[in-house]
Amino acid sequence: MAASRHVLMCEPTHYRIAYEINPWMRTLNAVDGARALEQWRSLYGALTGLGVQVELIDQHPEVPDMTFTANAGVALGAQRGSEGSHTASPRFLPSNFRYPERAAEEPYFIEWFRDRGYAIEEVHRPHYWEGEGDLLPADGRAFGGHFFRTEERSYDHLDELLGVTIERLELTDDRFYHLDTCFCPLGERRALYYPPAFAESSRALLERSFDDLIAVPEAEALRFACNALVVDGGAVVMNTGCPETEAALAARELRAVSTPTDEFIKAGGSVKCLVLMLDAYGS
Repeated sequence: MAASRHVLMCEPTHYRIAYEINPWMRTLNAVDGARALEQWRSLYGALTGLGVQVELIDQHPEVPDMTFTANAGVALGAQRGSEGSHTASPRFLPSNFRYPERAAEEPYFIEWFRDRGYAIEEVHRPHYWEGEGDLLPADGRAFGGHFFRTEERSYDHLDELLGVTIERLELTDDRFYHLDTCFCPLGERRALYYPPAFAESSRALLERSFDDLIAVPEAEALRFACNALVVDGGAVVMNTGCPETEAALAARELRAVSTPTDEFIKAGGSVKCLVLMLDAYGS
């Protein structure tokens, strides 16, 4: 994953578990709203403290998962020049969410990006896909997860829109329903991943694609160790309680910055789910 310096977040003012659309979500397992807000602000502070520019979108009351901005789509061509001006016309590819509960978020994200000068380019329907949750850049390539929340055929059109051939990765464990829950490119042909989350052919593809694949232990995968954000300067922002993964990063001269996200894990998300990169792709 390209190291990020510019992201979009959504303060969880209306975050709650109102439905069940993945194995983590239980309506009886209520979110502690105050604690969730505290954790989100801690993540926001960690990112801004690392020099990341954070844009904000307001959460609407009827879409409790809107705080997971990574699933909104993919932003293209928003790199900034030395004086802060855009070096390419930005585009936004909004998600076609699989479930209607999350599809209700789509117009709010489209409006936000359109108001900021992004051209909106939609992926052909009825093929569903869920944005940066399933589509991650790495070392000049793009990797796309599919099966649970993104339909593989959606990548045929996304290949055209991105101008690259997306490497398809089949997901097999519904606890890791998005690619960013079990895979985190670190740059320089290195990546974190949880091997059992992938089909055998996809594990082989990853082994061919990366020189240094760091297998995350199950206990830490279930704490969403792979759901991390790589920040410009060698920092990897991730959930707390993943000592083996932190040690593996340190051995590669990468610095783990841990911040708690357990209130968001209740809904199946952690650090990366809460962040949409605005500077990961070219035009």
